[in-house]
Amino acid sequence: MELLIVTHSRTGGSRQMAEAAAEGAREELPVRLLDACEAGPEDLLQAQGYLFCGPENLAALSGALKEFCDRCYYPVLGRIEGRAYAHMVCAGSDGEGAARQLARIAKGWRLREAQPALIVNTQAQTPEQILAPKQIGSTDLGRCRELGQALAAGLAMGIF
Repeated sequence: MELLIVTHSRTGGSRQMAEAAAEGAREELPVRLLDACEAGPEDLLQAQGYLFCGPENLAALSGALKEFCDRCYYPVLGRIEGRAYAHMVCAGSDGEGAARQLARIAKGWRLREAQPALIVNTQAQTPEQILAPKQIGSTDLGRCRELGQALAAGLAMGIF
C-alpha cells in the first residue's frame, strides 16, 4: 500500500506543505512524493491514495498541477475509481478557486474525498510578496503533517 503525493511549487510554500504531509504519512505507510512535472499515469495507478498539493495562481490550480491532471486524466479514467484523496492549497488570498478545480477533477476520476481541502493562506498580495520565497509557519506545517498522517492511517486501516 502506498500514498502518492503530487506537488508543484514556484516559491517553496507548497513544497514545504507536501514535505510536512509526507513526514506525517510515513509514520503509517510508504509514501512517494513527486513533482507534478515528473509524475504520470503509472504513478497514479500504483498508489492506493493521493494527496495533491499546489499553489493557487490567478484563482486556479497552478499550471503544472493542472497539466499533470490533463496529462493523466484519460489514461487512468475508470481505473482509479473509489480511491481516497485529499488536497492542500498554498494561497495568497482565499485558495477556494484551486480547491474547487481540483475537487471537480477528482470527481471526474470518481475519487473519494477523505477530507475537505486544507488551504494555507500566506496573504501575499503584492507582486513582490507573491514572487518571494515562502516560509510556511510551524502551525500550518503541523496541520499538513496531521493531514498526511490521517490520510495514510485511513488507507492503512482500510477506512478509505
